[in-house]
Amino acid sequence: MRIVVKFGTSTVTGGAAKISVSRLADLMGQVGSLLGAGHQVAIVSSGAIAAGREVLDFPSFPKHIPKKQMLAAVGQPKLMALYQEVCAPLGLVTAQVLLTRSDLDDRSRYLNARNTLVGLLEQGIVPVVNENDTVATKEIKVGDNDNLSALVACLVNAELLILLTDQDGIYTADPSKDPEARLVPEVSGEFPDWLWKAAAGAGELGTGGMYTKVEAAQLATRSGCAVTIANGCVTNVMADIAKGSKLGTWFQPFVSTLESRKTYILASGRVGGAISVDRGAERAMRKGGSLLSAGITRVEGDFDRGETIKVLDEKHKEFARGIANYTSRDLGRLCGRQSDEIEAILGYHYGDEIVHHDDLILL
Repeated sequence: MRIVVKFGTSTVTGGAAKISVSRLADLMGQVGSLLGAGHQVAIVSSGAIAAGREVLDFPSFPKHIPKKQMLAAVGQPKLMALYQEVCAPLGLVTAQVLLTRSDLDDRSRYLNARNTLVGLLEQGIVPVVNENDTVATKEIKVGDNDNLSALVACLVNAELLILLTDQDGIYTADPSKDPEARLVPEVSGEFPDWLWKAAAGAGELGTGGMYTKVEAAQLATRSGCAVTIANGCVTNVMADIAKGSKLGTWFQPFVSTLESRKTYILASGRVGGAISVDRGAERAMRKGGSLLSAGITRVEGDFDRGETIKVLDEKHKEFARGIANYTSRDLGRLCGRQSDEIEAILGYHYGDEIVHHDDLILL
């Protein structure tokens, strides 16, 4: 089984101000056990900024991006050195992989990143993935390692994503404030509104929090990956989860593992705009058909040919995502028109399909 595990800040620090070597050694010992059982494991690790603070003797800096980028630049080598330190006695080889959202938006770079990660996994090497904070700007940041871990799970077609945190999972309310709060053992199908509200109110050390974990779970399950949010301090938590123990909160996948191109569409960060369609077009797409111009009722945003766009139903709810075969300007002229009119209207023709079914994923 191919597994992606996300170590949160609270997991690698044990709740302290710096990386805990003993905690890291325990976590990587569990990873070694998973490899020994025949699994392939990739890690998405927080902790670079915490490591940078430790190297610089915990300076007091304002919380803005340039200082965080500086701390990450200082801390990333320290973090990887700690991984190598604890992995050497275990006979584990690690590899540093730094990504930004733009690496996943571009099809060629997406495939290069996928090939590298899959190659490492197949050689029994443990990729340690982090966001490339040193060069990432607001426009190309994933923003948190929860969603990055879901994107990595999509990238390598993982079957299981484990999000380790300092809580036992998702609760119906904040357990520190509400004595009636109960652990949610499993979520399947559409994520209910109360789940998002419960996650938004949960406290957790780190920049992500529970809300981004639910976001990550939604993304990963839509690509065919099971997800669990569990407490990283539980003994042998990873091995037990891999064996099927229902620790934490489990999220069942919406679909079977998607083909690579459709996974790319789902993982693509830049969504250039949206098109609304009528009920007939929605029905045809849900049955496996392509989107034609006659079914389009509205075009939103500014996007180019080849960009990923949202497809909205008559209630303005997103039900699909795909790669546009025409620009937003072109589609503004083609709304409701028949396919055999395209060339006469535009003066050129890229095909009858506005979004081909091979470039379309239903949500």
